[in-house]
Amino acid sequence: MKAAWYERNGSAKEVMVVGEQPTPEAGAGEVRVKLQTSGVNPSDVKSRMARPLGGPFIIPHSDGAGVIDQVGAGVDAARMGERVWTWNAQWQRPDGTAAEYVVLPSAQAAHLPDNTSFEAGACMGIPGLTALQAMRLAGDVKGKQVLVTGASSSVGHYLTQMLSQAGATVMGTVGSEAKAAHAKAAGASHTLFYKNSHTVDEVKALTQGEGVDVVIDMDFSTTAGWLAQGVLKHHGQLVCYGSNPPLDISLAFRAMLFGSFNLKFFLVYDLLPADRLACLTSLNAMLKAGSLQHTVLPSFTLDQVVQAHEMVEAGQSIGNVILQIA
Repeated sequence: MKAAWYERNGSAKEVMVVGEQPTPEAGAGEVRVKLQTSGVNPSDVKSRMARPLGGPFIIPHSDGAGVIDQVGAGVDAARMGERVWTWNAQWQRPDGTAAEYVVLPSAQAAHLPDNTSFEAGACMGIPGLTALQAMRLAGDVKGKQVLVTGASSSVGHYLTQMLSQAGATVMGTVGSEAKAAHAKAAGASHTLFYKNSHTVDEVKALTQGEGVDVVIDMDFSTTAGWLAQGVLKHHGQLVCYGSNPPLDISLAFRAMLFGSFNLKFFLVYDLLPADRLACLTSLNAMLKAGSLQHTVLPSFTLDQVVQAHEMVEAGQSIGNVILQIA
């Protein structure tokens, strides 16, 4: 099969190879997916740059979509020909979706509704599931004010839609006018330009000085400093799924204690089974209902995997970066 891989850490231009690898076979409890698309996420770029390899080479990307063309022992034969999207394909294993085929445990190939494109399916594993679990951890958001950091990002775009549809008033931090328009189209009531360094003041002005009920955060290295400045209402909560460096982050204990703040952190790759099942069920219901907007950039081919990684690494694009495999 045709695949992209790397054998050492480094820049995409230096280490990424496109060529032939053996076509995998489905084992017991597994399915083989003939991939149509492969999603490229920031975590894929970070892994290539610095994460120790879990084998002699890594076929990157956890997200993808395609059709099951082989089932292993113990898997219902009715799954043959099923349209699916993948999650955790390259989590703690070397073989991801930047290839014509991927073999996975059957549960990691989720049903893809007929009304959802393969391109959108390749956005579900990390962006879609992260957004949904963040909202689940926030609890009932109806009537609440929620600050979403990075509201125009891949995760933030889905999250803004989900929150606004659930009845929340969404404020989103953005980095440009184009990204502000993108967030507002997804349902954000207010957009705040984080580069002007007045985000907390703007939040307080919009909340009559009380702060928001919930912050859902992609960069704790920045947001941690806001906790002592009044970004959160008394008894408010922060849900965090990521951070930029530095990762040794100081916290204002007194402000958090007297604010009775509730901090929740999660890693989308490492959800508890019950949480994973709840997210998969809810997310597929949203897909079937057609309630989510998908913003997918013009697809790269597998031969253009270097350019795709460079686009994600630059962080300037609006939308999900996808490889078209077939």
